[in-house]
Amino acid sequence: MRFLILSDIHGNWEALNAVLHDAADQRYHAVLCLGDIVGYGPNPNEVVAWVRAHGDVVIRGNHDKACSGAAAFGSFNSIAQCSSLWTREELLDEHADWLLHLDRGPVLVEDFGLVHGAPDDEDRYIFHEHEAEIGFRHADEELTFFGHTHVQGGFIAEPYQRYFEVSRLHVLPSQIAIVPDRRYLLNPGAVGQPRDGDARAAYCIYDSAMRVVEFRRVDYDIRTVQEKILAIGLPEELAFRLASGD
Repeated sequence: MRFLILSDIHGNWEALNAVLHDAADQRYHAVLCLGDIVGYGPNPNEVVAWVRAHGDVVIRGNHDKACSGAAAFGSFNSIAQCSSLWTREELLDEHADWLLHLDRGPVLVEDFGLVHGAPDDEDRYIFHEHEAEIGFRHADEELTFFGHTHVQGGFIAEPYQRYFEVSRLHVLPSQIAIVPDRRYLLNPGAVGQPRDGDARAAYCIYDSAMRVVEFRRVDYDIRTVQEKILAIGLPEELAFRLASGD
């Protein structure tokens, strides 16, 4: 099967639509979502409605928990708290209830896993090799997809004596072949708020028959999203950071 894998849409309707248009010719069979459907962005209801209708497997992210009332957002910074409060008030009851009951990761699909943050903790970030090493120790599958960091790429672990040698994908290839005797923690990147220096929306396609992951980026109408964010009174930084991808 071919899977369209999305993460960290964050209420960004324009970015989601650009991704769907770009992926239209990819002949995918199912949509997998790694969480953080809402938060930060100005169109939470539209994005939730689409994911509810089209997501075949969806797990929760930390913003989904906060915006639905499943968890407090006291640990968020002031900007995230502000956007979470606005989103919680804006969400239709049916959408908030759906978010409230989303599954937590890890979730198994075929022979690979889905998590939001890390295999051992749905809220833990994996930015560096030592953080990935902990994740590999807790992952039962050879391949796990994760989100949360908004950074497209990931980590590969190769066997070395009794241990795994973990390396980060510093130079991201367009495709990665999943080969035996290695383990993978791969991040499709953020659809709605990339933070890896590339402002384009990010996602990936996984062909489980060919065992190939394709990382993709696509331009979208950032200006319109910025204008929406400012018009509803959310912090200016949420609008401006979209253009820099930071």
